[in-house]
Amino acid sequence: MRNMQATQLLFELSKPGRRANRLPDSEVPQPDMQELYPTATLRQKPAGLPELSEGDVIRHFTNLSTLNMSVDTHFYPLGSCTMKYNPKRNERLASLPGIVDLHPLQPDATAQGMLELLYNVQGYFAEISGLPGVSLQPAAGAQGELTALMAAAAYFRDLGSQRTQVLVPDSAHGTNPASATMVGFQTKTIRSREDGSVDMDHLRASVDDSTAVFMITNPSTLGLFENQIQEIADLVHDAGGLIYLDGANMNAILGITRPGDFGADMMHYNPHKTFSGPHGGGGPGAGPICVRDFLEPYLPTPRVERVDSAEGVHYRLGYDHPKSIGRVRSFVGNIGVLVRAYCYIRACGGQGLKEVSENAVLNANYLLTQLAPLLPVPKGSRCMHEFVASASKLKKEKGVTAMDLAKRLLDFGFHAPTVYFPLTVQEAVMIEPTETESKETLDAFVEAIREILSEDAETLHDAPKTTRISRPDEVQAARKPVMKWTVSP
Repeated sequence: MRNMQATQLLFELSKPGRRANRLPDSEVPQPDMQELYPTATLRQKPAGLPELSEGDVIRHFTNLSTLNMSVDTHFYPLGSCTMKYNPKRNERLASLPGIVDLHPLQPDATAQGMLELLYNVQGYFAEISGLPGVSLQPAAGAQGELTALMAAAAYFRDLGSQRTQVLVPDSAHGTNPASATMVGFQTKTIRSREDGSVDMDHLRASVDDSTAVFMITNPSTLGLFENQIQEIADLVHDAGGLIYLDGANMNAILGITRPGDFGADMMHYNPHKTFSGPHGGGGPGAGPICVRDFLEPYLPTPRVERVDSAEGVHYRLGYDHPKSIGRVRSFVGNIGVLVRAYCYIRACGGQGLKEVSENAVLNANYLLTQLAPLLPVPKGSRCMHEFVASASKLKKEKGVTAMDLAKRLLDFGFHAPTVYFPLTVQEAVMIEPTETESKETLDAFVEAIREILSEDAETLHDAPKTTRISRPDEVQAARKPVMKWTVSP
């Protein structure tokens, strides 16, 4: 049966005179606004907002929430984006009054607890990465990339070195070349070999005295650890360049290896992915960066600093860093996400973080072995935290695309995996189960894939069938986008 309230807008539900509450009459004389602001153009009548009862409002937004998928309601096998369950303990702790009631402009002396927490999380990020310099300021992973490259550019200017080029593997996240371009570097793509690793011959031919940075994701977006990483780092360092690690896939190597130990000079974290903060819907995010000691002077200000004095220990926001690239966002950073990361790290501890990665890798390899007979995995018979299957054979034999497969999964109660990325795999289906999913969930996902592959092409072309909105008509999209609307029973 069609739920009319679930499909109507608030303005359509509105009835004149309805109210969720009624405020008492004001006991304060009302000023003449035109007299106070004689040159202003003031509204002469009400804004025309919807008029609704409390029940109407609650029911409307509750109905909307049932249309959403989330990590609390569905399995998200979303490769490269690490959509894992977020422990509610962290949400509760990050919402404590002593945290949420702080004002970002308070004097440092009145925010010592928060500054100590942030100072400690800086230390955790440094230890996990093997890189001592930390900035909490960037607001997202992409801005972390941008910030680190700005610091690298300032470092090279200080040296008087005219370096103009950033090298990026062909399997990299698209933010890598975008960040480099925004800083003013030119980018060059480095080819991959058939097995997905960096083509060392192409890299050797590309590295020269114009090379500023080689940006690499390790493990890569193919879910493979780059076993040539030390050779790559030595090659770039010998030419005077730096290694940047895209830290999007850190949940595969926590407590097992450290980017600073295998040659990285700079990296960013996605704590809203690796350390369990909420992720998706455009935010909130954070992208703290870690760098080697010789790059630390160029990090943004302010920085959270510890001061030991005769009066004891206190914490402050430090601005006295003359080589700093300056601010890249307001205040210190997205503290809500950083507090959640702090809670997650403290709850797991060193051994727990290692187990996070071991379980992420175990789950991914289990899923790979179950799905490979159904969807070929072109690069790697084993993986780290994710893998990339291909629907190319399916498309050739049945005319069914990776998009068709992804859309049909919605009807089975699974969020669609990442498709068509990385570009090095045709009809890519990128899958990451994360460490938080059970074997039963993974088995159910495999059975859903198996059933979908047995269906006829027409069924898959029209999927999803049970969601309120289906998908744009891809045949007519170039001429006139059409949205197919379906209503669940």
